[in-house]
Amino acid sequence: METWRVIAGVLIGFGGLILVLLAMAQTRDRKGATNSTVALAGAISFTVVTLLCVLSLTVLPGAVVWGIVAAVGVVNTVLLLTS
Repeated sequence: METWRVIAGVLIGFGGLILVLLAMAQTRDRKGATNSTVALAGAISFTVVTLLCVLSLTVLPGAVVWGIVAAVGVVNTVLLLTS
C-alpha cells in the first residue's frame, strides 16, 4: 500500500470522526430528537466515513481520494465555524 493512501486515509478518518460527532450534535439539537435518532445518525455517518476510508485505501484513484480529503476538510471548517 502506498504511503500517500495511508496519509489520505488517516486524514479522512480523523476529519470523518469530527463529522460524526457534529452530525450527532446537530441531530440532538433538533426539536423532538430522541436518543435513538441521535444513535442512528451516528451509525449512518460512521458507516459512510468507514466506507470512504476503505475505498480510499484500496481502489479509488489519487485525484478522487485527495478530493475527498479536501471536501472533508472544507465541510469540517464550515460546520465548526457555524456551530
